[in-house]
Amino acid sequence: MQRRAQRDQRDQRAKRLTRVLVCAAAVPVMLVAAGCSSDSGSGDGKDKAAEKTAASKSASPSPTVQAAAYGKLPEPCATLSKKTLEELVPKAGSGKEGASNDTATRGSCSWDSLDDNGVKGSQFRWLSVSMLRFESDVTRGAGDELARDHYMKQLKDAQTADGAQSVKTTPVSGTGDEAAVVRYDLKKKEGSFRQQTVVARVENVVVTVDYNGAGLAGDKTPDADDLAKDAQKAAKEAVASVTAANGSAPGGSSSPSAAPSASKSASEAPSKSGSPSSGSPKSSATSGKS
Repeated sequence: MQRRAQRDQRDQRAKRLTRVLVCAAAVPVMLVAAGCSSDSGSGDGKDKAAEKTAASKSASPSPTVQAAAYGKLPEPCATLSKKTLEELVPKAGSGKEGASNDTATRGSCSWDSLDDNGVKGSQFRWLSVSMLRFESDVTRGAGDELARDHYMKQLKDAQTADGAQSVKTTPVSGTGDEAAVVRYDLKKKEGSFRQQTVVARVENVVVTVDYNGAGLAGDKTPDADDLAKDAQKAAKEAVASVTAANGSAPGGSSSPSAAPSASKSASEAPSKSGSPSSGSPKSSATSGKS
């Protein structure tokens, strides 16, 4: 009886040990299953977040800028009519076109006239028309805004020309979107020169007209008001040529120019930095000689 009881006890211990081993073997399997389930959920979340970020980036609009209104310039020496040239530079003949590596962006033409009256002296005139067109650029800005910056610079360059005396700046109406005329006297050994510089902006193009005159060899100095009227006439005609070359109605805005405030700011804060472009006051004054 005692041996039988011992066998029964051994059998019970063996059964309990078997159950413990089976349970112990099952635990790692459950942990692995749980771990796989947890990792799978975390990966799905990261993928969804990445997809959402990529979608957000693709939906962001690319930077844009308004296209420039004008895409070309007229022939520089054809900007003024034959009649206007006969009035302003009667002895000029054909104009001299300035050098340009991109005629769609930059162009200029100049004329000079010497009316020799012998012992009574001579009348000298010099006329220049220059044009600069600006393209819209995402990094730099819209073409008309770039043109206005250059318009302001041209005014400052005219107002701070070397040797300029009695400088006056006056707004000009009916010429492009904004325009002004800078007037001054220039004393040279050949005589007294009267300089008129009209700067006008029409859309993304800046037109600069330089016109100076002098009485040489004892002839009288031309009237500044008459020269100013002639210069403004030439500027208005040049602006009309720009708009016509681009298929627009010539003439520009007929409303008063926005130049008064521009002229005031230019006179209050003159800038002497930067070299003048072709047809600028400095180059025109140098050309105004017999």
